[in-house]
Amino acid sequence: MAESRARSIATDGLSNRLRFLALTRGRPLWDLLQSSRPVRRRINASLIDHAIREMPPRPEPLSTMADYTSWASLTDRTYSGRHLPPVAVAEGRLPTPERAADLFARGESMIPCPRSTVLFAYFAQWFTDGFLRGDVNVPRDPRKNSSNHHIDLNQVYGLDEAATAALRAFEGGLLKSQSVGGGEFPPYLCENGKIKPEFAALRVIRFDRLSDAQRDTLFATGSDRGNGQIGFTMLTVLFLREHNRVARLLARENPRWDDERLFQTARNVLIVLLIKLVVEEYINHITPYHFRFTLDPWLSTRLERAAWHRQNWASVEFNLVYRWHSLVPSHLSVAGRELPMAETFFAGSLIPGPGLGRLFEDASRQRAGRIGLFNTDPVLREIDVASVADSRVLGLAPYNAYREHCRFPRVRAFEQITGDRRVSGALRDLYRDVDDVDLYVGLFAEEPGSADAILPPLLTKIIAIDAFSQALTNPLLAPRIFNAATFSPQGLRVIAATRTLADVVRRNTPEDQAPRFVSMSRRGLP
Repeated sequence: MAESRARSIATDGLSNRLRFLALTRGRPLWDLLQSSRPVRRRINASLIDHAIREMPPRPEPLSTMADYTSWASLTDRTYSGRHLPPVAVAEGRLPTPERAADLFARGESMIPCPRSTVLFAYFAQWFTDGFLRGDVNVPRDPRKNSSNHHIDLNQVYGLDEAATAALRAFEGGLLKSQSVGGGEFPPYLCENGKIKPEFAALRVIRFDRLSDAQRDTLFATGSDRGNGQIGFTMLTVLFLREHNRVARLLARENPRWDDERLFQTARNVLIVLLIKLVVEEYINHITPYHFRFTLDPWLSTRLERAAWHRQNWASVEFNLVYRWHSLVPSHLSVAGRELPMAETFFAGSLIPGPGLGRLFEDASRQRAGRIGLFNTDPVLREIDVASVADSRVLGLAPYNAYREHCRFPRVRAFEQITGDRRVSGALRDLYRDVDDVDLYVGLFAEEPGSADAILPPLLTKIIAIDAFSQALTNPLLAPRIFNAATFSPQGLRVIAATRTLADVVRRNTPEDQAPRFVSMSRRGLP
């Protein structure tokens, strides 16, 4: 135990380690502090502000446009931001992307996550794919992105006005929908294998690889990934239902409002509702802290003058750290069946039969994999190959450089990255020196800070910095906007009454009245 503690302090740095220990010990004291609303609010704002300040604030001097600063590189957000300047690596010094990707491959059995369910994996992919979007052109340019750089629920509403118009019913503030098996779903995108004219503005990834029969099962969704995997589809359907539920509530309470105001107000409510879930359930699940982060209007008033409170611009590093494919088991529980992962791709047709509630419970009762090396299903190997290859094309600095940038000491040996001999040995076999380790590999090779932690320290810090700084700058959270004029009194009550994803599921599954266990955490399992 003493050896492990010494290694943690040497690797993480004294201040980082003491902060981690302070937040994960002394639960009675934290409970006492959180029992006072004024004290909790101030601690909440202070911890968030401190977490974001661990890296220099936006705007970044560079983007992926060039290795020098220009007006275009400071304003053209079709290029991704970057935290560190590009570096050149001598040819042949690093392992090929294919060999580096081999470090991620899962063996015969999955290494389980200590706390997460598959629902956490589903939500992480669905939420982050809304703003961490690569180039959609062919050929793909790893420097470019197709993101709006906001949490804007484009999974439901589309990336632009043309897509939004295609999805709207233009009546009562509603989105287009259909009833299938007693539940509300998006309309079908295709007929006889062809995209319907009304949905010409929508895209679907890998559409050309699907048969006509598969195409006719696709739903019309805002995201080109909306049908890509069953978990993504489930969450999109859920939030479509919640939008239409809120729009109907607003219409009853405000009979003089026209379709446009009903739609836009419901959309405002849904976007902030999602941000609240991200802060109060998702981020609180990721951190092993005893303090629970919250979202309230006072937070924006307290933080709006912070140096980091700038225009959102997702970085290439932020995109890279969210490749959490090891969370996903090789077989997924769907309505009592164990399906190979590949059979859950473009599988929206599996949802109506058992109903949305049943599938959310299935995902909540199945254990996710641990985030790290040697734990990703081979079906997803091409993503790891592409991730390493893209990082080389972009000249991303190595793992140790990002440790230093995030105020961690540089590691001097592979054993300081992890105490797992299999991992440290594999790193030594592939890399000549610890300073050569790719950022993408080092992020997932690093050992978590405790047995209960989901993520390792560097990954946690980068995510906290970018996630908080990009969620809390949403214009709907600004002090002059977060009010009843923007959301309506009814909308504010919906936001206030929502603390977990289970709340949203419970009020949107009329086809399934059975009580369902819905949680990202295994701790809630009965």
